[in-house]
Amino acid sequence: MKMAFSNLTSKAALLYDGWIKHADPRVEGFLLMSSPVPQTIIIGAYIYFVTSLGPKLMENRKPFELRQIMAFYNFGVVALSVYMTYEFLMSGWATGYSFRCDLVDYSRSPTALRMVRTCWLYYFSKFIELLDTIFFVLRKKEGQITFLHVLHHSIMPWTWWFGVKFAAGSQDSKNYTICVVVKPPYSINEKHVQMDTVNLKKNHLVIICIY
Repeated sequence: MKMAFSNLTSKAALLYDGWIKHADPRVEGFLLMSSPVPQTIIIGAYIYFVTSLGPKLMENRKPFELRQIMAFYNFGVVALSVYMTYEFLMSGWATGYSFRCDLVDYSRSPTALRMVRTCWLYYFSKFIELLDTIFFVLRKKEGQITFLHVLHHSIMPWTWWFGVKFAAGSQDSKNYTICVVVKPPYSINEKHVQMDTVNLKKNHLVIICIY
């Protein structure tokens, strides 16, 4: 049994090594890009905290008053989204990309490297946005932590790791741009619109981004 498991892990390691050698060398050294394992641990800890540990810790505590922190957070998310939209446009979508299925530019030209950095920044921003759910837990707003909400925040960084690792740019970056554009209105509206309306808008935005 032990030998069979050892053989299985060895084969899995060989398959992984053969697969990972096709990764884009331009992202070597970028935070969290060396392996999918660190982000998987982070996402697993996030799911455990927001669905189990966090609600239990808050069960007999008063909700935290986070209005000022959330205002700063929302402003930061909007500012980052605006910056990333500008960078996506200037690194391809407004300077040469078409809306056909263009091949990824794997060169080390300044524009191609700018796109790589912007794609990685978008990927990393998904970890920042995990705070959305953590704020819900700390404010005891468990009713806002829907399955779709947790699925979206869990799957986005994990899946886009592969996009950045193997194909940072070209058609793949269209999805980044869509999500970057739709994020600011959600961040702004969350404080000023009734929660049913916000949840409806959020669900539509999640569907767009996952697609």
